[in-house]
Amino acid sequence: MKKKLSIILSLLLALFTIISSTVLSASAVSYTNDVKLKSKTALVINLDTGQTVYSVKADVKRYPASTTKIMTYIVVAEHVEDLENTKVKIKQKVLDILLGTGSSVAGLQDHVNEKMSVLDLLYCMMVPSGNDAAMVLADYVGGGDISKFVKMMNDKAKELGCKNTHFVNPDGLHDKNHYTTANDLAKMAQYALTLPEFSTITNTDTYYLKGDEYPLVTTNYLIDENRGGDYYYQYAQGIKTGTTDEAGHCLVTKGEADGYSYLGVFMMNPIKDPDEYGTMIDAADLFRWALTELELNQVASSETPMCEVKVNLAWGKDSVQLVPEKNINAIVPSDYKDSDIVVETDVPESVDAAINKGDVLGKATVYYNGPDAKGKQKIAVINLVSSETIERSGILNVLSVIQNIIGSNWFVLIIVIVIILLVVYIIISSIIKKRNRKRKRNVKHYRNF
Repeated sequence: MKKKLSIILSLLLALFTIISSTVLSASAVSYTNDVKLKSKTALVINLDTGQTVYSVKADVKRYPASTTKIMTYIVVAEHVEDLENTKVKIKQKVLDILLGTGSSVAGLQDHVNEKMSVLDLLYCMMVPSGNDAAMVLADYVGGGDISKFVKMMNDKAKELGCKNTHFVNPDGLHDKNHYTTANDLAKMAQYALTLPEFSTITNTDTYYLKGDEYPLVTTNYLIDENRGGDYYYQYAQGIKTGTTDEAGHCLVTKGEADGYSYLGVFMMNPIKDPDEYGTMIDAADLFRWALTELELNQVASSETPMCEVKVNLAWGKDSVQLVPEKNINAIVPSDYKDSDIVVETDVPESVDAAINKGDVLGKATVYYNGPDAKGKQKIAVINLVSSETIERSGILNVLSVIQNIIGSNWFVLIIVIVIILLVVYIIISSIIKKRNRKRKRNVKHYRNF
């Protein structure tokens, strides 16, 4: 029963994520702040609304390193029904694939020929970033064919709407054809957060495998109070680190406090010192800024008209006011003013009655244009609907039909043809009459003769 409930909740969360991303797909604001960014690419998304609040080169292709394992987790979780009770044999030949790669590992070499649960292997992959666990899981789910598993990763990326992503392996080891973007990685992470055990595993700082003396330890110092030192940030949760010489430091993580939740993606932080993690500094600084200086506010009300449109064919009513289809709530700076919100409408010059209250008659784009903005920042696009019902006048409708007929090109053409035919008729009639008169004169002349 518990398992079925977990599946149902996961499906509901997935549906919510899809709906949220659909409604707010146009909301890509990048508010200014005083954070001195160390990563070349950064993206911060409010998970409650789906709204991007900060973005730097989020569509530039980057090497993801071990953040790749977010997609590896997704494919495994979707193809293994029972994570805890499904056992996988640790094969030496699979571990040997990593020889000479300098991979981070979870110590599975000590468990060769043993069977380990998929759940434990996921801990091995996500907590200490074990490439050995990623390969074992890919081999198992791929039916002994890791390339098949990689294809499943790429297929899932396309399904999630990742347009600039291509995977070559399940662990993130460098390959020039293995890349993604911050926006694509955010889509993967948001989806993964709806899957069973993902949040729990990725937010674990210490994990013991059965029978092991030493624990698996997280590579994410943001969530490790005991080992994280100055990097530890009490409001951080998960998710995955990644590092290669080519990718630099990468990080996907969450920040959550006071009812607000943010996802951060940080890529290409150059490695100047192996023990310095600029991505973690960026994450803490930007989460601190977002959690203290941004808030959810209603920037437009469904009760407040945004514009009006001329109405045709209505007796005693020549216009209708248009209101937003629903209230627009958005993450904005906490000190914003009403004047910082700019609305641009796209509506027809006029509409014909009859009109029902709630009929969609146009669209409005809502922007934030505060003093700290670098130009207008798009918040949302919303339908504009009629604020009232307006009936059509029968008399005005008949007159309009007559007017339309008279003013139509076909009517003009018919009139021209009728006139031409009338002129031709008159000419032909005139000719016939002349001939008839001539015949009569000739007949009369003959009789007289």
